[in-house]
Amino acid sequence: MPASGGLALLLAPGLLTPGTLTPGTLTLSPAIEAGTAPVVARPRPADAARPGACPVAKRTLDMVGATLGLFMLLPLLLVIAVLIKCDSRGPVLFRQSRIGLGNRPFQVWKFRTMTCCENGSVVRQARRDDPRVTRIGRILRRTSLDELPQLVNVLVGSMSLVGPRPHAVAHDAQFTHTVARYAERHAVRPGITGWAQVRGCRGETPNAAAMQRRVDLDLAYIEHWSLLLDLIILAMTLREVFRSQAAY
Repeated sequence: MPASGGLALLLAPGLLTPGTLTPGTLTLSPAIEAGTAPVVARPRPADAARPGACPVAKRTLDMVGATLGLFMLLPLLLVIAVLIKCDSRGPVLFRQSRIGLGNRPFQVWKFRTMTCCENGSVVRQARRDDPRVTRIGRILRRTSLDELPQLVNVLVGSMSLVGPRPHAVAHDAQFTHTVARYAERHAVRPGITGWAQVRGCRGETPNAAAMQRRVDLDLAYIEHWSLLLDLIILAMTLREVFRSQAAY
C-alpha cells in the first residue's frame, strides 16, 4: 500500500469508495444517509491492503495502549464499578457474544448500562430514552466509558484498539444478508473505536442504509490502514466522545 493511503483517507472530504485507491488516484463516493439509499452490492477488490501487512506493529500498539490504559484508568474503573452497583441491581460487567476476526465468536466485556443483559438470538438495540438504560448507564453510554473493559479484550487478542466495531451475533446474522460486503469487516480484529465512529457513526443503526454507511467506512479503513491512521483515529476518538450526541 502506498504510504500516503492513510493520509489520503483522512483528508478525503467524503467517503472513500473501498477498493478504489491506487497510486496517484483517489475516488470518492457520497455518504449514504440513513433511509435514503438502497443497498447495492459492490465487487470486492482483488487485493485489499489489510492490517495483516504489519501485524507486529499493530499488535504492539494494542498491547502497549491497553496496558497503559488499564493502569492509568484503574481508579476511574473502580469508581464506575461502585456507581453501577449503587445505581441498580445486577452485575457490574456485562458479557455478550460478538463475531471477530475470521468469523470467530468471542465474549466482549462492557460495563453494564441496562437493567437487562440480552445475549440471545434477539437483541434489541438501545434507542433514545430507552427505559432499559439505567441512570449511570446513560452517562456511560453517552461518553463511551462503558467500553473501557474491552481493554482486557485487546490484551487477550480478541480485539484491537482500532478496527470495525463488533456487533451482537443476532445483528451480524441480520446485516450479513441485507448489507453489501458486511462480512468483510471480519477480515481484521474488531476495535474499541474505529474510522466509522470518528466519522459520526455511533449509536443506533435503525435500518440497512444506516448500517451500509458504517460498513463503507469500516471497509475504507481496512483497505487503507496504516499505523499512523490508527494513532490519528485514537486521538480523534477523544474529541468524538465529548462532542457526539449520537450514542444513547
